[in-house]
Amino acid sequence: MVVVMKNEPAFPTEINTEHFSHPSTIYKTGMTLRDYFAAKAMQGFMANKANPMHFQPENDAAWAYTIADAMLKAREA
Repeated sequence: MVVVMKNEPAFPTEINTEHFSHPSTIYKTGMTLRDYFAAKAMQGFMANKANPMHFQPENDAAWAYTIADAMLKAREA
């Protein structure tokens, strides 16, 4: 069975915990998958805008996260 986390790190890195107080602990860090999907949606959206002078930052950012949320939901299917 594969378990899919909803918003795991997009580019997780494992930190060497050998010298930490709890060496068995592995920490994963990085931007979230939701942020990565939103950035990619925004990148495509901005690259294809017919007139960049009509850029509405708040609306476009909200739209990018709407797309990201849909992508995360699609991964659960």
